[in-house]
Amino acid sequence: MAAPLSLPRAILFDWDNTLVDNWGVIRAALNAALTAMGHEPWTLEETRARVRASLRDSFPAMFGERWREAERIFYATFAATHLQELREMAGAGAMLAGLAGQGIALGVVSNKRGTFLRAEAEQLGWVAHFRRLVGAGDAARDKPAPDPVRLALQDSGIAPGPAVWFVGDTDIDLACGLESGCVPVLLRAEPPAPDEFPRHPPALHLRNCSELTEIIAKL
Repeated sequence: MAAPLSLPRAILFDWDNTLVDNWGVIRAALNAALTAMGHEPWTLEETRARVRASLRDSFPAMFGERWREAERIFYATFAATHLQELREMAGAGAMLAGLAGQGIALGVVSNKRGTFLRAEAEQLGWVAHFRRLVGAGDAARDKPAPDPVRLALQDSGIAPGPAVWFVGDTDIDLACGLESGCVPVLLRAEPPAPDEFPRHPPALHLRNCSELTEIIAKL
């Protein structure tokens, strides 16, 4: 697919599986909630494939009237180890430092709870790279709604639009990018399969953080 031709003024990133790998802890926390509610646990592959929406959007459908109880179990389990198990995706830190050094405004729009998101950015020493880190619950609605995009760009002088890239690894990221009027960029090793994203096709596919750095340099 053709790459956008202009250098972005701002880039908004998804967090999990885009900049960091925290899937082992996410799976453990989710399985703690699932088993407590009488459900079968998920494999790591199932967790990666199914986890998209924020808890406040996904847990009511999964657990019905007991979703608040499941939420408490999930967060208690997750909080215990998420910082110790946190890992950056290959080249993510260097990429962010380079982009910020070029004057590109950076932000995060994640469906991870905002307090956990910001604690993880602090743990990695990345907070200074970002204008704002927006997590689940920080805006009126969570991704894929455009609300967190507007919040991430608030007071930046940059409006959601073609000068903003939204970079992520899933359909919900592409949907959020398009719904907010930004350029949707798919960042993952695997190229999109035919008809994988019929409603929200990426404008650009990049295999890793190094490729994003390279294409920015070319622009």
